[in-house]
Amino acid sequence: MFLEKIGQLFISFIKSIGKVSVFLFKSLFYGLVPPFYWKQIRNEALQIGYFSLPVVGLTAIFTGMAFAIQCYTGFSKFSAENGIPTVIMISMVRELGPVLTALMVAGRLGGSMTASIGTMRVTEQIDAITTLSVNPYKYLIFPKILAGIIFLPFLVFIDDIIGIFGGYLICVYNFGFNSSNYIFQTFHYMEFWDVMSGLIKGAFFGFTICLMGCYYGFHSNGGAEGVGKATTNSVVSSSVLILFFDYVLTLALF
Repeated sequence: MFLEKIGQLFISFIKSIGKVSVFLFKSLFYGLVPPFYWKQIRNEALQIGYFSLPVVGLTAIFTGMAFAIQCYTGFSKFSAENGIPTVIMISMVRELGPVLTALMVAGRLGGSMTASIGTMRVTEQIDAITTLSVNPYKYLIFPKILAGIIFLPFLVFIDDIIGIFGGYLICVYNFGFNSSNYIFQTFHYMEFWDVMSGLIKGAFFGFTICLMGCYYGFHSNGGAEGVGKATTNSVVSSSVLILFFDYVLTLALF
């Protein structure tokens, strides 16, 4: 009985991967063929990029400030305070910036994306779009995926800057660090690949968030309750995949 349940779960997992793969293939296949809905792409860019700035900025500055306090508490025990600027910079651009930005966007946008598409599905609006000879994959799905891939790295870059600035504020004004020395330590040890690796993660996370949000919304059923379940599944799946792929990408990039 136990092995049977394990087998059923494994088969269900493989089926889910197949369904997501087919969904992704259709979205890219139809989306990369003209005509392109530039207005939809622009609207999705505003939703993912511009309107996510406040929550990303607040998350970044408080994370940088809290991380600076924790670093100072630990490093001061070994009289290694000079390493704090470098550790804050590397941690933000490699890990904290991409992961926290992706998680916040997944919570803010992934659920909203699933709910909007799911509502269109259960109210038969997607069927109506299809009857008007408009491909729903091209009109609804592809613009979101494209905007996520392009604009989440910009959010990650802004998160990095604000997070490092938050650490600067705490170290300089709370712990008495020399401002010029702090800035020198930050940029002297910053490498191009550190920043680029975070942006690559951001693009991949943006793709994951939008794919999961669109997939669960597109396959919603069962009315309002079904849309609610799809929204929950979308946010949870996106968050778990972000952490999983962060580990995989870290191994691959470093």
